[in-house]
Amino acid sequence: MLCSTCRTRPPVTGDGRCALCAQPAGPAGAQAPYAPAFTAPQQWLRSPDGLAKTVVVLLAVVVVADLLAVAADVNIRRLLGNGPDNGFVAIDEAEADRADMFYAGAGVLQFLATVATAVAFIMWFWRVRANAGIFDASVQPMRPGWAIGGWFMPVAGLWLPRRIAGGIWVASAPTHTDGTWRNVSQVPVNLWWGAWVVSLLFGRYASRQYDRAEMPQEIANAASQMVVSDLLDITAAVFAVLFVRELTRMQGERAALGMYPLSARP
Repeated sequence: MLCSTCRTRPPVTGDGRCALCAQPAGPAGAQAPYAPAFTAPQQWLRSPDGLAKTVVVLLAVVVVADLLAVAADVNIRRLLGNGPDNGFVAIDEAEADRADMFYAGAGVLQFLATVATAVAFIMWFWRVRANAGIFDASVQPMRPGWAIGGWFMPVAGLWLPRRIAGGIWVASAPTHTDGTWRNVSQVPVNLWWGAWVVSLLFGRYASRQYDRAEMPQEIANAASQMVVSDLLDITAAVFAVLFVRELTRMQGERAALGMYPLSARP
């Protein structure tokens, strides 16, 4: 919903006017003053800083879990990597059991870290989407609820959150003090999303290969694929940290600028 007068900003009064249009009229011919920084909408804006810090910490835990998983994968590959020439029957059973326990433990840590991070990230994502609707509702391609629901859509979940993130990014870009729009590169968004999709798809493939492996050489090869999967997940986590920090910073700057008159977006 937009202001009933200017049709560009969210309404803040009972009659549907925005903060700027609701200001008392000045002398004839005088230019309307800028509205104070989010005088009325500030009650709707909520800082994403706390959630962003939580997400960053949890992403760091994900990276640690992935590194442990890499070590577990390499350990299994070391035990089985020489193939029949080394004689699989010569592998120490106790060492093999320890390798399996290490691998299973790293997998559990990965799972727990991923679930916790996903919950915190979606909470943060919904928060920045709500703020983006106040900054500029016209560039939001979907309703706020999709910032949560979009992640759980089969197949469509591979692009719906990216579409929503694009609208959030554009709306959160700080304007110049004269109200003109400042173009901000979406490279951080694309790097984060591209790395996440590649990591997700390859991770599922590698996990299926490992689960299906029966012969020692097949297990060794699958372990090598899991190493690649874990490294891709680390890359995605790093890009996610950059994305979260940058978007949170942009929203802080955008909120500080206030509800300036908005010129037409190029």
